[in-house]
This record gives sequence, C-alpha cells and structure tokens, in this order.
Amino acid sequence: MEASVILPILKKKLAFLSGGKDRRSGLILTIPLCLEQTNMDELSVTLDYLLSIPSEKCKARGFTVIVDGRKSQWNVVKTVVLMLQNVVPAEVSLVCVVKPDEFWDKKVTHFCFWKEKDRLGFEVILVSANKLTRYIEPCQLTEDFGGSLTYDHMDWLNKRLVFEKFTKESTSLLDELALINNGSDKGSQQEKERSVDLNFLPSVDPETVLQTGHELLSELQQRRFNGSDGGVSWSPMDDELLAQPQVMKLLDSLREQYTRYQEVCRQRSKRTQLEEIQQKVMQVVNWLEGPGSEQLRAQWGIGDSIRASQALQQKHEEIESQHSEWFAVYVELNQQIAALLNAGDEEDLVELKSLQQQLSDVCYRQASQLEFRQNLLQAALEFHGVAQDLSQQLDGLLGMLCVDVAPADGASIQQTLKLLEEKLKSVDVGLQGLREKGQGLLDQISNQASWAYGKDVTIENKENVDHIQGVMEDMQLRKQRCEDMVDVRRLKMLQMVQLFKCEEDAAQAVEWLSLLDALLKTHIRLGDDAQETKVLLEKHRKFDVAQSTYDYGRQLLQATVVLCQSLRCTSRSSGDTLPRLNRVWKQFTIASEERVHRLEMAIAFHSNAEKILQDCPEEPEAINDEEQFDEIEAVGKSLLDRLTVPVVYPDGTEQYFGSPSDMASTAEHIRDRMKLVSLKRQQLRHPEMMTTES
Repeated sequence: MEASVILPILKKKLAFLSGGKDRRSGLILTIPLCLEQTNMDELSVTLDYLLSIPSEKCKARGFTVIVDGRKSQWNVVKTVVLMLQNVVPAEVSLVCVVKPDEFWDKKVTHFCFWKEKDRLGFEVILVSANKLTRYIEPCQLTEDFGGSLTYDHMDWLNKRLVFEKFTKESTSLLDELALINNGSDKGSQQEKERSVDLNFLPSVDPETVLQTGHELLSELQQRRFNGSDGGVSWSPMDDELLAQPQVMKLLDSLREQYTRYQEVCRQRSKRTQLEEIQQKVMQVVNWLEGPGSEQLRAQWGIGDSIRASQALQQKHEEIESQHSEWFAVYVELNQQIAALLNAGDEEDLVELKSLQQQLSDVCYRQASQLEFRQNLLQAALEFHGVAQDLSQQLDGLLGMLCVDVAPADGASIQQTLKLLEEKLKSVDVGLQGLREKGQGLLDQISNQASWAYGKDVTIENKENVDHIQGVMEDMQLRKQRCEDMVDVRRLKMLQMVQLFKCEEDAAQAVEWLSLLDALLKTHIRLGDDAQETKVLLEKHRKFDVAQSTYDYGRQLLQATVVLCQSLRCTSRSSGDTLPRLNRVWKQFTIASEERVHRLEMAIAFHSNAEKILQDCPEEPEAINDEEQFDEIEAVGKSLLDRLTVPVVYPDGTEQYFGSPSDMASTAEHIRDRMKLVSLKRQQLRHPEMMTTES
C-alpha cells in the first residue's frame, strides 16, 4: 500500500507513529479520537498502512497504543479498542486509553478491559493524560500528552510521500537501466546494426531521481543531529532510520546502473553519430559526383562576347551557390570527424579516417573544378573585354580615315596626324594586350585535362580555341588594313603640310617683298657729299637679296601646283599669290632702279661740285672749264626735277619717296650746293671781286 493512494485518509491524522518508544523500546502508536464520528474503515486502513512501515524486529518488540478519548465518546473508544484485536492483536502489548477527568467512571464499571486481557491479547488501562508518564517517558510523548517530543504530521506525510515516490521511481528505474545495460552487453553487435529509438530511453530522468534521493537522504540525516526546541536530544523515528539505508542502497545502485547506462548511451550515441556522419558523407559524395559533376559537364563554353561570358559566369555562380551548401555540410562533417578522432576510440579510427579521406578527396576535386571553371570564365571575360575595346578603337580609327581631310592650316593637319599616330599606337597596345590575354586563355584551355569534368573535352576545347584564334586573326587583319590606310593618309597629310608650307612661304615672300618695297620708299636721303652718297648706294645694293626672295617664291608657287595635282585639290592661294608676287616684284624693281638713278645722279653732282669748290692750283684749267659748271648745273637741275617726279608703276599708280618735307629738305640742300658752285664760277670769272672782298 502506498501513501499516495490513501493520501486523503492519511491527511485526517486518524492515527500516527510519532517516533516515541515505551520503556520496552516498543513503538508508540497514537490514535487521537475527535468529537466527530470516526470512520472505522478509514482508521483500519490507516492502521494497516502504519503497521506496514516498521521492520519485523520493531514489530516483535510490540506496540504501545495511546487512544486519546478525551474528545470522544465511550462507545467509540470501546469500538476502537476492540478493533485493535482484529487489526494488530499480536503486535499490541499495551493500550493506554486517555480518559477525560471523571467522565467515564460509572461506565467503566460495566466494562473492565483488564478482565478481557486474555480474550483481547493485550492489556488495556484507563489513564489520565497527566498520569500517562507512569508508563511512558515524557520525552517519548508528544506535546498533546505533556511530553517534549516534536511531531509534525504533515511534514512526516510529505517526507513519506517523497520517500515512497523515490523508492518506486528508483526501483523502476533500476529495473529499466538493468534491462537496458544487460541488453546492451548481450547484444552489442546487434545494437550497432540498428538505430536507436525512443524505447531505448528510461521512463524517468535518472538525474532527477538521483537529485530527489540525495535531497531526501540529506533531510533524513539532518534530523538525526537536530534536537527538540527545548534542547533535549531527540531520537529519529524508526521508519526514518530504516529509510536511510534504503535510500543509500538505492542511490548506490542507481549511480552504478546510471554510470553503466551513460557509457551505453555514449557508445550508442557515438555509433549513431558515426552512422549519421557516414550517411551524410555519402550524401555529399553522391551529390558532388552525381548532379554536381553533371552541372559542370554541361558547362564547357567560354562565350563569344562579353554578354555571353557574363551569362556563363552568372550560371556558374548559381552552380557555385549550390555547391557552397554542400561544402558547408563538408566543413561541419569534417569538424565532427575530427572531434571523434580526438576521442581516440581505436575501433572507429580506421573507418573515420577513411570517411574523412574520401570526403576530402571528392570535395577538393570538385572545388578545384569550380575554381578552374571560374578562372577560365574570368579569363574569357577579360579577353572579350579587350577584344571589344580594340574593336571600338579600330572602328574609331577607321571612322577618322574614312572622313575626308579638310584642315584649315598646317597646324591642324599636324594635330590630326598626331591624333592618328596616337590612335594607331593605342591599337598596337590593344592588339598586344589581346594577344597576351588570348595566349593566357589558350594556355588555360590546353591545361584542361579530361578528368576535370569526367569526360573528353577535346571537341569543346577545339571550338573554344578556334574562336579565340579567329578573334585574334580578325583583329590583326583589321589592324593591318587600318595601318595601310594610315600610311596613305599620312602621306597625303604630309603633302598637305608641305602644300600649306609652300603657300605660307610664298605668301611670306610676297609680304617680305612688300616690306622691302615699303622700306625702300623710306630711304630718301641722297647724302650731303659724295662720300655719304656712295655709302648710301652701297647700302642700297644690299637690297639685291629681293631677287632670290622673288625666285624662291616662284619656286614655291610652282611646287604648290604640283602638290595640288598630286592631292587632286585646288590651292587656296596660288591663284592670286603669283600675280601679287609679280606685282610687288615689279613695284620693288621700279622703285629700286629709281633709287639707284637718283643716288648715281647725286654722286655725280656732289663729286663735280666738290672738285670745283675745292682749291686745286694743280688743275686750274679744269676749274676754269665752263663746261663743267654747266654740267653741274644741269645735273643739279635734273636731280631737283627728279625729286619732284613720283614713281609710276605698271598699273598706273604713283608713289613719292618720303614725305613732302623730307623731299623739300633734300632739294634745299642741293640748291645750296648749286649756289656755292655758281658763286665759285663768278669768282673765277672776275678775280678782282675776290681781291675786293679780300
């Protein structure tokens, strides 16, 4: 019988074992009766339960039963006493009926328990509560009877429930653990061949049961050392003394079985973990060697453009994403295998290492294939990118070459030519980069072994190789065509530069001749004497360089005609430059000749005048020659007349040398010299005039 089954009855405290003992060391059983009618069936059940607790040794010493009838009626007391005969006749040695003061005296005479001793099997005495100590020591009595023994019925009941629950759970758990452990020892090989299910687990948590047992044992052992409130040493209840070894024995058995159970669980968990790892390893290997490899086999091309290569890269990234999930499983499995290897179970080392090696080989091989494919696609993308840039450069260069050249001047032609050279150089650099990228891509393709995708890739590689070589050859041909066109354009532009140079130099010759002509018109001085005039004439003769300028200008204009015929174009300036050149040259020639004539007349005038004006006694006949005076006068007048006459050009235009004031100054100087000559002439004619003046 368990306390939990009759818990409502036990809570009524119809009877209890306080832990007190009589002088014979027998246990004291107390039956406290109350004013209400006592249910004899419930009391019988309570007594049966309480009497099942002590050991046989305790029962052999007998019980002292205290029937507290102070709050009950006589007939109830009598019924309880008679019931003891049927419930525990052999165990009861003494029944103490605690009576109320002078309440039952008359009734007792009608029924004497001591006369019924032989029939009842135990002695019954009526005693007042204050005289109960004659039979039982005060320290063995509860406070209800004036004793010092402490008893808490609910505390005892709770501990009893805990004890019985622990006993029941621990016993059941021991049976389960023993069954599990024994079954594991007998059929360990069979257990390895099947997975663990829920039936393998015990019905209750061993840790919880052990914790409950330790707490219960601690509580039982604590009561042994605690005293009562008055400080009197208190002996624990007999059932508590019996419970301690039971709890300790159960705890020892539980620890032993639980330790074995933990080892069994560890072994089975390790086996289960190993089987799960093996299953996951095969899942990873099967996927990588199956669908994963099949995905890579289907991807062999490199694309024929940037967009195609990018699409293949995107597809490859999707494949890598799927592989990443399995690689994550590989990392997790590798860590689990490493942990099991560190555990050091020799029986599983070979199998674990084999699984680890198999998994690593497959994953590394697949990762290498993915990396190779990614590098190949990246190289193809770079190759197509360089090819596209080069194609755009060639298109731009071809566009420049297809546009007719219409530069404004030589500087713009030089700039255009420089731009062409830069574009051609950029094309050379781009083509060299394309060759390098293409060769690198070809090297990668040539290094692609048949094991990379699990099949022969010669045919696919040939298509890729042909495409790469075709792109490079096409770019080479386009570049060669552009180079040829650049050579033609360069020659044409150099001729145009030469044409512009000739036109510019011819125009410069015209400008220079015009400048000489203008400069010549500023040279109006005729000199103050013969020597100065000769110096001016010598300076004027240096203007003869104009002849070479004129000749060079004509040669340049002839060259422009030839270049225009070669370029099949018309000259911008040769049509009007030649007439301008001839006109300027004619003007310069007329002005230069006029200047020479005037200077020569001035030299003749000054020379003759100086001879006459100087005293030359060695040649008196020359001085006296009238013809010389006439000649000087004639030359002077001619020179004066020439200074007033303008230069007339072929087109009818007239041009004076210098300003009117300059011309007047020069003429005044000549007149002064003529006056001196005339005075000299008069002196020679009339010598007496010279004497008079002297």
